[in-house]
Amino acid sequence: MATQAAYAVEKAIGHDGSSITAQDVANYDGEAGKEETMKALCWMGKNKVEVHDVPRPKILEPNDVILKVTGSTVCGSDLHLYHGTVIQLSKGDILGHEFCGIVDEVGSAIKKVQKGKRYVASFQIACGDCFFCKQKLSSQCERTNSNTTEHAMYGGQTAGMFGYSHFTGGFAGGQAEYVRVPLGDVNLLEIPESVPDEKALYLGDVLATSYNAVHDTAVYPGDQVAIFGAGPIGQMAGIFAVKAGASKIIFVDTEPRLTFIRSRWPADHVDKLELVDYKKLSFGVTNKPTVVSKLKELCGGRGPDAAIECAAGEYAKGWMHWLEMAIGAETDTSEIINEMIEGVRNFGRCGVTGVYVGYTNHFNIGSLMERGIRLIGNGQAPVHKYWDDLLKMIQDGELDPLQMVSHRVSVDDLDKVYVKFEKREDYMQKVFVETKFSLPACAGSPKLTRY
Repeated sequence: MATQAAYAVEKAIGHDGSSITAQDVANYDGEAGKEETMKALCWMGKNKVEVHDVPRPKILEPNDVILKVTGSTVCGSDLHLYHGTVIQLSKGDILGHEFCGIVDEVGSAIKKVQKGKRYVASFQIACGDCFFCKQKLSSQCERTNSNTTEHAMYGGQTAGMFGYSHFTGGFAGGQAEYVRVPLGDVNLLEIPESVPDEKALYLGDVLATSYNAVHDTAVYPGDQVAIFGAGPIGQMAGIFAVKAGASKIIFVDTEPRLTFIRSRWPADHVDKLELVDYKKLSFGVTNKPTVVSKLKELCGGRGPDAAIECAAGEYAKGWMHWLEMAIGAETDTSEIINEMIEGVRNFGRCGVTGVYVGYTNHFNIGSLMERGIRLIGNGQAPVHKYWDDLLKMIQDGELDPLQMVSHRVSVDDLDKVYVKFEKREDYMQKVFVETKFSLPACAGSPKLTRY
């Protein structure tokens, strides 16, 4: 398989040596683990994940923290791993980049994090002291990912990331009962007693990512905003856009997500909501109604001021992109990007938050240049820049993450949850994954569903 072959190439070439923490500890086999075992969700091949009993992690470096996981989740970007779209996965890798828990062990160099307290982890692993970390741009840390292939493809590297392939450092993830957190003093945020896990968990990715999408793209008071993708990131981007003063929010997706958005949308902002089902429209060069023509119609003939991509580049609409992706002529489709560029008003802004892996064809650079469109790569969100402020919003009652949470599930059923999440069954939007260490469910949390 291509993703495993890419990792074999990386191992043959070798890392560049820039990381200050161990690379390719994507599970806890051998010297990385203990004799005691735990439940964990493991990648076993394309479209195949399984819950296994695997070795528990142990302290490997002085700055390590071991968490007993009390909550995790499944993200839309996990599906890119599931599909094998993100390269350099290896059989047995433990997935999951959003998790919180109770500290079980600390390394000898840990100064802030305390055993027995609750913390949420950022999905990125940052050093706290490099050029980017000093600016709180933690997702671009220069010292936690030494992957040579990523540097060659991108001209630079991102930070290491939990449970997201060897392309981002090869760190075991948190869809498990225990997880090792390198550089724990930097990458863990203490959870106050007043905030339950079911709300704090999402500080580590989805809340920071959706907040960054809105503010990095720049949404101003009175703006009309189109959001492509009505999953959890898109949903919360809509909420943050309203908080930024947007006058209209247009979600572009299909069922069942559009119905879920309508059912959970704040009642005092219902007049600002518009839903566009792309499956009922045509695409490409045509005289039939399209997403682009619909956006123009909804926004005075000009189009929205800004568009935010919260979907991903792996989902082709037309046969040409499907074929080119299948034969390796491109890694990502440009269809949504083109719809955003063509759809926004002249001098409009387009932010890209959905995952794009590499290269794309048929990109409408002409519309971008001639009409003065700003195309903004929002990047992997710098969680450390935002999570204190977002936590305060939760504490003050200004932000309720539970509005996107549709299901509570068990870590034992995660392999089945992936299948249901991919198919969007039972209006599954965002899940809270409990373990044997989880605290009693908070008020407003969905009841546990077993599969």
